[in-house]
Amino acid sequence: MAIVKYLHISYAEPMSFRENLLKKIKIKQLTRKVLASMGSVDSGKRTDIDAVRELLEMSPYKPHTTRDLELYIPPADGDTFPIIVLGNDLPLYQSSIDDIAMRRSPTIKEMISIRNAVKILNDSDVLVSKGPETVATIQEACLGTLDLQYTQSDLAAIAEDGKASLENGYQEGVLECLSLFAELLGFEPAPQKLSLAHCHIIGKPQRVAGRMVRFGPVVLYAKIRNQLNYLDVPISLNHPDEIEQLQKVAAEHMPASVAGGQVFDHLSQSVLNLNADVDR
Repeated sequence: MAIVKYLHISYAEPMSFRENLLKKIKIKQLTRKVLASMGSVDSGKRTDIDAVRELLEMSPYKPHTTRDLELYIPPADGDTFPIIVLGNDLPLYQSSIDDIAMRRSPTIKEMISIRNAVKILNDSDVLVSKGPETVATIQEACLGTLDLQYTQSDLAAIAEDGKASLENGYQEGVLECLSLFAELLGFEPAPQKLSLAHCHIIGKPQRVAGRMVRFGPVVLYAKIRNQLNYLDVPISLNHPDEIEQLQKVAAEHMPASVAGGQVFDHLSQSVLNLNADVDR
């Protein structure tokens, strides 16, 4: 799926639905990047700290430096509050800044105290989470800042932008609009078995016991030819003839269910239909 770039947004004004949705996509991409960089203590992998910082910048957590520690703290009252320590294990504590400073970066004077030594050696009394669990907390906090409510006109605007981008051969614009609809519809990049050279393929995965067995509906964007097609019939990953059908649609040797700019209108209507089904 197309990588969504950072938005240069003035936060003096409320973000639009499109801007919020792009930000949601970016949050999820960064979360996956951070999780992929993590490993066990013995794995030798190092958490991608730069990606963690980018993620935290989109959250309510604010940076705070004490001693040699880089902390992130949300707006909070009281003597104790959530504190994230930026580091390979990414611990999240419920404590005070002074307490975490003493535990994570103690002075010699502090280490002399037996009571402090116990706290330094064992932080289980204040540790809330670490690693992937902390990343999940950060992601949830980031998503909580977004207003993802939308109207039919919001969807129509994205569809019109997608159609204009396709008509003008603006590949980046086409991919961005497809990524927005993919997020709303739960579409994912095609599995390797269905991938085609120079073709951006997304669709709805259908899984059984965690294993993908069918894929579709499918959107196919031939980037070099700037051709967009939609196939509304799910493709079975175990049937070569169905896979061949998808390949023929991509090569335009077989008609698609929907083609050209109308694909964006169809995707917009699919989002509305999806919500109507939920509301019933």
